[in-house]
Amino acid sequence: MPRFEIDVDPVERITADAIGKPGQRVFYLQAQQEARTITILIEKIQLQSLAIGVEKFLAEIHRQNPDLSDAPGDYTEEQMHINPPVEPLFHAGEIGLGYDQERDRVVLIAHELPLGETEPDEPAVVRFWCTRSQARALARWGAEVVQRGRPICSQCGAPMEPEGHFCPKKNGHKH
Repeated sequence: MPRFEIDVDPVERITADAIGKPGQRVFYLQAQQEARTITILIEKIQLQSLAIGVEKFLAEIHRQNPDLSDAPGDYTEEQMHINPPVEPLFHAGEIGLGYDQERDRVVLIAHELPLGETEPDEPAVVRFWCTRSQARALARWGAEVVQRGRPICSQCGAPMEPEGHFCPKKNGHKH
């Protein structure tokens, strides 16, 4: 049995953001429902994968349900920043997506990163139930947040540090 399970159903607001300087940022997924705020610590690659995955998932939902209205996913930057206090419940290990066709709701399911094999309980689970438009806004904003990090070297594809970048391709070495 999981340590705990939380359903935020429905979310009033769902977002992701990063705090810190590029190269040292910490990423969060956050949802609000009435006075309750749920925040989860995530990795940059999880946010990047979530942004791509949500868009693909919504395209598949639309393909299977062509009569559904479009989910615009409009947002303003001010409304997408996370709200304090930023006290994550746990560090996400796995994030999944689901869809309830009857309610026309997307669910983001975050599973806690297991702390070790000595834990007697299964990792915690949080389900964020949102509209397709909220999910699309999260995906679009998440992609924007990821891109605000360190610039990528066009030669080797590695992130460039502010104090300089040693590019193996410019030096003739690949390792």
